[in-house]
Amino acid sequence: MDHVDSLVCTLCGAEYDPDQVIYTCPNHPGVKGILEVTYDYDRVLDRFDEPLDGAIGSQWKYRAFLPVDDDVEPVTLGEGGTPLLEAPRLGAELDVDLRVKDDGRNPTGVLKDRATAISLTKAREFGLDVVTCASTGNAAASLAGFSARGGFDCRLFVPGDAPEGKLAQPLVYGADVLGVRGSYDEAYDLSMAVTERFGWYNRNAAVNPFQVEGKRTVGHELAEQTREEIPDWVVFSMGDGCTIAGGWKGFREFADLDLVEETPRMLGVQAEGASAIHDAFHDHDDADEVADTVADSISVGRPRNAVKACSALEESGGESILVSDEEVLAAESLLGRTEGIYAEPAGAAPVAGLRKAREAGIVEAGDSVVVVVTGTGLKDTRSAMRAGGEVTAIDPAIDDVVERYGDAD
Repeated sequence: MDHVDSLVCTLCGAEYDPDQVIYTCPNHPGVKGILEVTYDYDRVLDRFDEPLDGAIGSQWKYRAFLPVDDDVEPVTLGEGGTPLLEAPRLGAELDVDLRVKDDGRNPTGVLKDRATAISLTKAREFGLDVVTCASTGNAAASLAGFSARGGFDCRLFVPGDAPEGKLAQPLVYGADVLGVRGSYDEAYDLSMAVTERFGWYNRNAAVNPFQVEGKRTVGHELAEQTREEIPDWVVFSMGDGCTIAGGWKGFREFADLDLVEETPRMLGVQAEGASAIHDAFHDHDDADEVADTVADSISVGRPRNAVKACSALEESGGESILVSDEEVLAAESLLGRTEGIYAEPAGAAPVAGLRKAREAGIVEAGDSVVVVVTGTGLKDTRSAMRAGGEVTAIDPAIDDVVERYGDAD
């Protein structure tokens, strides 16, 4: 990996060899010393010879940017290459020029597949065959699917309240799913303890430095797809903070390398019941470490990558905003009925955040905006039923239809 320089601690600047298995900087207790992958961009550019023509078969178009050895066979299900869709009806509703990046089209239905492909490719590179993570459901499903693809043993730790629909996937993929009687943060702590005890390779996005590097391909794709019309804003939901950090890093890299002319501002959206990154960005001291929100994918009380997320917001001249669960569910329904895009609550949260940012004057009328939907609504049909309403029961009689819609002209 001559194009990868080192792993650098975001707190103290200590550097580590990227060819070793290391998660955080040992100079700091716990998981505070998050590591950043740094690159020799002259070598990256020498390696990158793909045309920026909008044709993106998968995220591996950007392999020259990814921290994997040239000789290793990627673990892939064809992740990335998701569409950027015009959203005129929803845009008119919110009075913005709107496009939607639908990352629910990824192989297991979630943006996290981008990161999982990289971490399992690294596990293969390191010669490890047992992988693990903690998850509210999406990362578990993603890791299980890619583990099946790559021939890894997969052992997962999920909180007891994880949605059944999300747990069905890893079970079908053959993973060992362990339901922890506790919160996501407790499941997370346990996954880190077993990683240390057994030496399993940990996919946890907040601490595995290579995970964010996979997520940054959504930024590369957005930069390429919007190259002729860079948006004013890109909107992400935030849980641990890795996704918005990765998306910003990828877009910024393309701008720094003169592959695109400018960068957008980042708008980060959190649920009111899981607001730690928003609180940190706005210097609030009363953050609650107990997360409680219908958007389970971003239900994180102690985000481990808040530093990178806040840096993405600050560097981009961006902003963060909070939304209620009611606003999230309303946005899920709004996105579905205006544009036919079915998002899980965390995937719809950016729409709720955009609507609220418009009301607050953060995003101005006529601004160009890209909303990133991070996961499909098939992940959480129970919440979707809350968002969409009840089925109307009728008798098997034409009169009931006439009563509802009127007679034919």
